[in-house]
Amino acid sequence: MVPTVNLAEADQVLGTGGVILDVREPEEWDAGHAPDATWIPMSALDQRVGELPRDRRIVTVCRSGARSERVTQALVQRGYDAVNLAGGMQAWATDGRPVVTDAGDPGVVA
Repeated sequence: MVPTVNLAEADQVLGTGGVILDVREPEEWDAGHAPDATWIPMSALDQRVGELPRDRRIVTVCRSGARSERVTQALVQRGYDAVNLAGGMQAWATDGRPVVTDAGDPGVVA
């Protein structure tokens, strides 16, 4: 079973130094993402996994939570402290949380 958190639990993780990892593809990221997210597309995870901190909990996110669930499982298997955000960016945006572009403008979940 993949460790999963809801939005309130994700807030607790992020509030205590955790990081949010967005694993969506470039066009999805460009359309909009969480303001402080780290972006490593799922397709690039194997090449870039070393960029992730081992001393902080990682909340993974995609559009709906399916891809990030697979990434969470892969990270946990590699020894990372990772959890999946239930509902992904769709849940994030539906809850009224900010979605921004790289320029800081309002974004959308694509």
